Amino acid sequence: MDTKELLKKVRKIEIKTRRLSDHIFGGEYHSTFKGRGMTFSEVRQYQYGDDVRNIDWNVTARYNEPYIKVFEEERELTMMLMADVSGSKFFGTKNQFKDEIVTEIAATLAFSATQNNDKIGLILFSDDIELYIPPKKGRSHVLRIIRELLEFKPKSKNTNVAEAFKFLSNVMKKKAIVFVLSDFIADDYKQTLKIAAGKHDITGIRIYDKHEASIPNIGMVQMEDEETGELLLVNTASKKVRDTYGKFYNEQVNYFKDAFTKSGAGTIDCRVDESYVRKLLGYFKQRG
Repeated sequence: MDTKELLKKVRKIEIKTRRLSDHIFGGEYHSTFKGRGMTFSEVRQYQYGDDVRNIDWNVTARYNEPYIKVFEEERELTMMLMADVSGSKFFGTKNQFKDEIVTEIAATLAFSATQNNDKIGLILFSDDIELYIPPKKGRSHVLRIIRELLEFKPKSKNTNVAEAFKFLSNVMKKKAIVFVLSDFIADDYKQTLKIAAGKHDITGIRIYDKHEASIPNIGMVQMEDEETGELLLVNTASKKVRDTYGKFYNEQVNYFKDAFTKSGAGTIDCRVDESYVRKLLGYFKQRG
């Protein structure tokens, strides 16, 4: 993609997603995530009706009358976007590929965070950490994130979600709001997710195409494994082959839901031919 075409694409995504974040998501994002963190502000004399649990006993003892600690909402948060850039994300049969939806969702979330003056960072992962952009504020920073999502060429086509969570736990020392965008055709990440979710507010956004869930009966077909590049002859007429694949796919989906729910993280299922706007709004409202 040449520079001119890239800038045009970035601008198009900015116009679309910024409008969404301005009119729809800004307020929802604010009410969902603000007020979770409280920071100490000052002490003042106790007044009737104050919460006795906030009494500062040291100051009270010093002045011989009750004083309480006053807390205020932490205004600044950090959002981390984690996007799977492995081979399987390019799958798509209806209107858009998964990677295009990932870019639009990430941009919408990033602009919503920018409206609240929050920092935004990015982790692109395959079976390794492909790119890390530390959290920063501002429109130009968000545009850089969109550019990377559009243009980045991963070194590997494989996926290791556990590695991504491990990296998140190491690199983010303060609590962050984390959105993980992937098809989650992976397993063995339960433990590292649990550790990361103990510190951060994590939401997994599973982006998928309905045609991935099953193989149609169309006889002998040569298929390429998107992650390994291996070419395989598959007999789709065989019920056993179709059932085995369906079982494998359902196991991955169930693993995703189970792993996230048990670790206290949130989940959103987003099909490529569905409105991600409705899905995100529904999720924010349910949590708010």
